[in-house]
Amino acid sequence: MNNRDLVYIALFAALTIVFGLIPAIPLSFIPVPITARSLGVMLSGSLLGAKRGGLAMMLFLLLIAIGIPQASGGSGLAVFLGPRGGFLLGFPLGAFTIGWLTERFWRQLSLSNAMLANAIGGIAVVYAIGLPWLAVLAGRETALSAVAFLPGDLIKVGIASLVAVIVKRSYPLISAR
Repeated sequence: MNNRDLVYIALFAALTIVFGLIPAIPLSFIPVPITARSLGVMLSGSLLGAKRGGLAMMLFLLLIAIGIPQASGGSGLAVFLGPRGGFLLGFPLGAFTIGWLTERFWRQLSLSNAMLANAIGGIAVVYAIGLPWLAVLAGRETALSAVAFLPGDLIKVGIASLVAVIVKRSYPLISAR
């Protein structure tokens, strides 16, 4: 790792914190609000690759754990024990998966390939960790109602994928390693 890698990791962890400052949309039927933070996960994986994207999200979690304030969801270790905890813990693996897939597609990265990578890592992987956690804490029916997140997450998949394709065209070396 060089200084550039460390700067990218810190930048994308900070970007994810900033996305957390966008007002959350609370839903009356589920204790987890809709936030923009998963866009940070998708952008980290898409633009930084597997290793740096996963590390950026691990740094993000470390910052939450030590008390960096988050407008939506609080901070400190207690956040990880609440209904949002599983989704947060899924962020590093989600970013890593997106990055790994994006690295495989990099030479022929298209909008559809980028969308596939972001949907698998940013939705499927994060939900695979977050939904069982939510089901344990809030009940199976509540966890099943998390399908309300899908429209917003699909919009985030589109945004992150479009950004990844544009960045690849203008700065092709950012994720090529």
